Amino acid sequence: MVAIRKGGAIVNVSSQAALVALEGHISCGSSRAALENITRCSALELGKYNILVNSVNPTVVMTPISSGHWSQPHVAEPFLKQMPLGRWATEDEVAGPIVFLLSDAASMITGVHLPIDGGCTCR
Repeated sequence: MVAIRKGGAIVNVSSQAALVALEGHISCGSSRAALENITRCSALELGKYNILVNSVNPTVVMTPISSGHWSQPHVAEPFLKQMPLGRWATEDEVAGPIVFLLSDAASMITGVHLPIDGGCTCR
């Protein structure tokens, strides 16, 4: 993007674990927090090239892979009780904000971390 000088947009997919401490998520949270810093530094360094850099921070997205763990009642119930919307995200609910951040409608947004977490991080 820098070489062709046409600008662009980057959206890093992080996790709500980067924004709040979650029990049993020390490795996930720490690595995603590093990605948040990469997002901020990249936004700062690439802005002069008209390159936007943002991140999204989804909660659990119920996919076939994640459902084995997160659909267990003893895992799901305590977590969902803390979430104002009380449900997991769908793939489309994560994709929509990413598409927006990659679009011209977000041409003045850079360095932002957007939680897609049903309100979990508002606590």
